[in-house]
Amino acid sequence: MLRALSFKPILLAALASLLAAAPAAAREVQVAVAANFTEPAKEIAAAFKAATGDDAVLSFGASGTFYTQMTQGAPFEVFLSADAERPQKLDKDGLSAPGTRFTYAVGRLVLYSKTPGLVDDRGAVLTGGHFAKLALADPKAAPYGQAAVETMQHLKLYDALKPKLVTGASIAQAYQFTATGAAELGFVAQSQVIKETGGSRWLVPEADHAPIEQQAVLLKTGAADPAARAFLDFLKGPQAKAIIRRYGYEAR
Repeated sequence: MLRALSFKPILLAALASLLAAAPAAAREVQVAVAANFTEPAKEIAAAFKAATGDDAVLSFGASGTFYTQMTQGAPFEVFLSADAERPQKLDKDGLSAPGTRFTYAVGRLVLYSKTPGLVDDRGAVLTGGHFAKLALADPKAAPYGQAAVETMQHLKLYDALKPKLVTGASIAQAYQFTATGAAELGFVAQSQVIKETGGSRWLVPEADHAPIEQQAVLLKTGAADPAARAFLDFLKGPQAKAIIRRYGYEAR
């Protein structure tokens, strides 16, 4: 009996050592992501998984649509918006965790066509009118769509081009219209075409529209989730910023 009892401390110590060495269970964070940020968000989520073991479950769509869903109780924990307006509204609505809102990227608008030579480097194709359809995202829901409207207004072409506009629910759909040729050209996010080697494009001057300042915020639904806070911290870090810059955004 005495010999058997003498092994008990050793067994307990071994068990404690095994438990300490066992990896922590992976956690999940639910992230709503503006459609323009689809590809960089996927890369950032993969890097976050590799660094922490936690999963960022991404949903993509228009910022305005996400905002409406959040005010109706959608269970997102983190919001990566394509603008600053919606995160600011969430702050005012009391739906976000105070002090967590920050700018993670500043985007650029591009006029793009899959047809080589159609879009010149000054956007003069818009005045020539040798096309039937021009795609853009819904300006009421998508900041890149609003930037497209502001650009056409700045060029004093909006009224003339209005009959040719084809509106997508998000910037992803506007890009799809353009990439498939359903519209000969379209206003899209630079990040969507930065890896495209063909076609033609015009990088819209930043002075032609309001800055596309993209902000992130932690929602109250994720305030108590360590994975949600860890994801936002990771988004501010050098690895995520390098990915963001690779897709043509300014990362602050």
